[in-house]
Amino acid sequence: MAELRGVGIGLGVAQGPVARMAEPLPAPADTPSELSAADETARARDAVAAVARELEQRGAQAGGAAQDVLEAQAMMAEDPSLETEIDARIAAGKTAEFAVHDAFASFRDTLTAMGGYLGERAADLDDVAQRVIARLRGVPAPGVPDPGYPFVLVAKDLAPADTALLDLDKVLALITTEGGPTSHTAILAREKSIVAVVGAVSAKDLVEGEMVIVDAAAGVVTTQPTPEELERAQNRADARASAASAPITPGALNDGTPVPLLANLGKPEDAAEAVALGAEGVGLFRTEFLFLSASQAPTVQQQRESYIRLLSAFPGKKVVVRVLDAGADKPLSFLNDAHEENPALGLRGIRALRASEDILREQLTALAEADAAVAALGTAADLWVMAPMVATVEETEYFTEIARDYGIRTAGVMVEVPSSALLADRILVDADFASIGTNDLTQYTLAADRLLGSVAAFQDPWHPAVLRLIREVGDAGRTLGKPVGICGEAAADPLLAVVLVGLGATSLSMAPTALADVRASLLEYSLDDARVIAEAALAANGAASARAAARAAATTTTTLSETQQKVTQP
Repeated sequence: MAELRGVGIGLGVAQGPVARMAEPLPAPADTPSELSAADETARARDAVAAVARELEQRGAQAGGAAQDVLEAQAMMAEDPSLETEIDARIAAGKTAEFAVHDAFASFRDTLTAMGGYLGERAADLDDVAQRVIARLRGVPAPGVPDPGYPFVLVAKDLAPADTALLDLDKVLALITTEGGPTSHTAILAREKSIVAVVGAVSAKDLVEGEMVIVDAAAGVVTTQPTPEELERAQNRADARASAASAPITPGALNDGTPVPLLANLGKPEDAAEAVALGAEGVGLFRTEFLFLSASQAPTVQQQRESYIRLLSAFPGKKVVVRVLDAGADKPLSFLNDAHEENPALGLRGIRALRASEDILREQLTALAEADAAVAALGTAADLWVMAPMVATVEETEYFTEIARDYGIRTAGVMVEVPSSALLADRILVDADFASIGTNDLTQYTLAADRLLGSVAAFQDPWHPAVLRLIREVGDAGRTLGKPVGICGEAAADPLLAVVLVGLGATSLSMAPTALADVRASLLEYSLDDARVIAEAALAANGAASARAAARAAATTTTTLSETQQKVTQP
């Protein structure tokens, strides 16, 4: 028996034989074309268009976050600048296959260097290029294997197009050798409730048909398990399935301390599923969906209609809306598309909105009007509005003042950079609440692009430096009586969720499918327990040791609690 370690997604456990993802197609040779440039150009364009339509179809079938990712892939496949690059190579005598391969690789490298939103899409271009080249060659695109029986899928990483449509009757669990907790694979696995361990480097040595146990709660893959280990894993899986079917209750610790569990949503249509899965409101509504696919800013009326649909789905519940988070790393011609050497540190978030204040004012107008319209129907939600990427007290004062001018009753800020965490005691004097975006906070704290594979190991919210900053915000919120929410992917980690509450978080927001696991995890601990577990994590020197220390402390507190219950029983 051996244990392979990675980052677990959720609390699930599964077992089965390994089936490995097929290797990528070999790169096309750089040989002269035997066809005319016109014929090669037509072949390339037909193949790109066909793959784009296939991605859109897969997205429509999958829905949710997968649809957003796949539609973004389809748009990038047909990007005019990419088409120009392909045409130029064909005009130079290259084959369509080589032109696609070389142009996509060049485009990917450019986007990777840009980082941020576009950098996130860059890794997906490899998958698109493979699909286009496979179509040009008339062969199946590399994808998920089908050995004819249920299996544990092992891959370097998984393309969104494959993750979106995994047959969960066949794929028992997922193991990747690359990626981290905020990768597309992890996000989509969490959304589909797939048992997964990502970033397990040693999994590259797993062989076809080998039996393994995938323990997401521990972040461990066990090879050559004994019959007893297989039985224990199955018992855990059965118990978790039983717990998932239990009645949904509000998020709380076992001492009754309430911890509202909210949903991260990208569009109003996602609300129904979130409610069905037990979301007590919305902790992050991303408004970018209205802007990113448009050539000009949406009108106030268009925005208002979307916000009305969202608020109507949560009568009497808290709905936290983030105003447009865009800038140089999400180029919008009507906002800011100027080239920047380091867009992650450029004109983005509240900075970009201040430079184009009319867009912010129109968005606040639409939100206030939607709030009033829903209230008039007798189904009012509790609307909170926050600004992204706030770095200073002055930016806080700017946003809260302008938001209140438009009748927004509850105006807050996102804490995503270390400066705002360190100044939380001053920022929360003016802001009504803070919401911590752990993905960006980790990126900026550890100076590691969260979308760059070579530094993925640094992109871990368990790092004590990140946890210290979160504690700063939690302490400030407690002192000033202001709510502090978490809306990054960290909130979906069941054990880290307990740590976050111990650090002062008053609510947690996550992908709706993570709600059940987090709810169950919180119910195992009291607030005192959560603080003890958090202190154990803070005392560690790194992310892995913090995770291990928290797990050990959690085991100790659970054991003590069980012992005390036995002692006090009559």
